[in-house]
Parts: sequence; structure tokens; C-alpha cells
Amino acid sequence: MADTLLTQIQEKAKQYFPEVQAVRRHIHANPELSFEEHQTAAFVSDKLTSLGIRHERMARTGIVALIEGRNPDKRCVALRADLDALPILEANTTDYRSRNNGVMHACGHDVHTSCLLGAAHILHDLRNEWEGTVKLIFQPGEEKDPGGASIMIKEGALENPKPDAIFALHVYPHLPSGTVGFRAGQYMASADEIYITITGKGGHAALPHQTIDPISIAALVITGLQQVISRKGNPLTPSVLTFGKIQGGFATNVIPDKVELLGTFRTMNEEWRYEAHKWIKDFTEQTCAAYGATAKVEIPSGYPSLFNDPVLTGQAQDWATDFLGAANVHELDMRMAAEDFSFYTRHVPGCFFRIGTSKDGKEFTAPVHNSRFDIDEEAMQTGMGMMAWCALNALKR
Repeated sequence: MADTLLTQIQEKAKQYFPEVQAVRRHIHANPELSFEEHQTAAFVSDKLTSLGIRHERMARTGIVALIEGRNPDKRCVALRADLDALPILEANTTDYRSRNNGVMHACGHDVHTSCLLGAAHILHDLRNEWEGTVKLIFQPGEEKDPGGASIMIKEGALENPKPDAIFALHVYPHLPSGTVGFRAGQYMASADEIYITITGKGGHAALPHQTIDPISIAALVITGLQQVISRKGNPLTPSVLTFGKIQGGFATNVIPDKVELLGTFRTMNEEWRYEAHKWIKDFTEQTCAAYGATAKVEIPSGYPSLFNDPVLTGQAQDWATDFLGAANVHELDMRMAAEDFSFYTRHVPGCFFRIGTSKDGKEFTAPVHNSRFDIDEEAMQTGMGMMAWCALNALKR
């Protein structure tokens, strides 16, 4: 029976590929920024309605849908996709390139959403072949704090029914199309944004003794904080502190009153995460005070680190081997990037896996968040098939 179901999913993934490809190209051509995905959500809603899948809107631009098999109360498994795009000007010249100037699906969320719609079509077709309920979560705002996942959870996305497991996939240009990658346990880092304002006393550049120079103090803060992280944190715990923006001053001969620093702190350890927040704040304030300046430090809590349930992920790797063959299932390295899927895994055992998207491992090798990012669209057959296959196997656990 399992072999029959596997074959049916593979055949339907192939059958529905042209449809899913068209969906992806429409979404890619009409990207919307985080928490502004109104047209995208309406498009997804129309597709679900056409399939006869009941659903509801949530978190303004989010959607939760249910597909019920036989004995729907027996068990529930959730599948998640994200809807938002990035503020990037697309450099590709394809027919489906972005029509919204300065907005682009450069992280593959158009692919994720299309794969989930494809999986929904497959699961709905086969609903008399399996028991339980599959919950589909299409969430807004993965790319922007506080993360659409956190809002969806607050509004009840993981209730009525509560899933016993949750899966999500993500594009991965470092692997060829037709392959997948997994990592059990700790996989991705937490991510917190840092906002620092250093206020001194401006004046003439030729008379620094009459000023409190926030630019020179900012330089001390940036270099000093790197040492704080490397000396206060356990060297066996991955940590990254990066400042991506420095803003201050307006002329070569003027010392400004203030400087703003914007950055991010990432780690794999939740306890050290919040300890580091305190070190960053204390060091910055004390360094500024030592030179007569003041500092305002804000570190709002962002995304937690992503932990893949080891048992569920190990099983998913086995299912992937059955579905694709062992040669097409890879082990992933840890990544210091972040994902708000981590919010779901604080409540439900989860597995976040990757689908290879490069053609023969050579074409479309631009990384995500790049203006030339694109995929080998055949990868979506793998994506939608794997989502459906994982859901049905998890329902039997």
C-alpha cells in the first residue's frame, strides 16, 4: 500500500508540475513585501477555493487551510510556506521577472508557496487513501521582525486542531534539483537586531578637544564588542555579531552630535543569546560613558534558533530515501542564517529541510537574497512531492 501511495504521489507531482510552475511564475512576477502580501494571499485563497479546500484568513495576510482524510480526528500534521518577498531590484530578464520595481522573490518564498499548493492538490486528491488531517499554513512576513510565524501562532494557527508535527521546505541553490538536505537537532541560529545610538557633542573637526566625538567612540564600540563576544562566549558555541549600517556625520570638517549603529547578533544557544544581549548593552554604555558620551541600546527579541526534532527529522530522511533514492538525500551543515519557522518548533516537533534548486549543480548558482537568484523549476516536483509524502508518513507515526 505504501509503495502504491508513493507512486501515486510521484505521478501526481509530475502531472501537476505545469500548474505549479504557472503558479510560481505568477507569484514571482507579483511579489509583495512582508506583511503586505494582500494580492498573494488572495491568489492563494482562490487556488484553495478552486480545489475545494476550506480555509480561513489569519494575521491579515496569512491563511490556514485543512484537508481532512478518513477519521480526521486521529492525528494532524502541518505543512508551512511563506508568502513575502524582499526589497531587492531583480536583475533577471525572464518573462516572469518582478513587475514590482524594487521588490523580488529572491529567497524562494514563491517556490515554497507553490510547492505547498501543489502538495495540497495531491493530498486533496488522495484524501480517501489516508487518515487524519493535514493543516496548511501560508504565513506572511518571514523576512521581517517579529516574524509572521509568531503572529500566526498568537492568532491560533497551531490550534483546532493542534498539529502533532510540522514540516517546511526551503530552496537551496547549493544542491542540484531533484535532491534534498536534512540536519537533525540544532540547524539555524537565532537572530536579534541591534540598534545603538551614541550621543556626544558636535563641533569643529579641527578642535576635537572641545567635542565628544561619537564617531571615534563608535569605532571603539564596534571593535570592542567583537572581543566581548569572542571572550565572553564559549568558543564551542557558534556566535556572529555583525554591524551592517553606520550612520553619522555630514561633512569632512564637522564632528557630529550622534552616530547610529545597526547590526545583528546570532547564536545557536538560547541561554548565551540573552547573556550576550546584556554584555553588548553594558559594554556599549560603559565605553561611551568613559568618553563622556551616552548610549541608547535596543536589542528587541527576534527569531529563536531553529532546532529540528531528531526523531522526526531522522524519519523524514528515511522517507526521502524511499521517495528519491539515497544518492539524492544529503546531510546539511549548520547555518548562521535564521528562520522564523523556529517559532513553530517551540510548540510542535518540526522538520525544516532543503530542496536543491540548481540545474545539474551548475546553473542558477546565485545565492538567495541576490538580485539574480532563480531556480531550476523542476525542483518543485521534488518539493511538492516530498511535502505530501512527509505529511502522509507523519500521519501514520
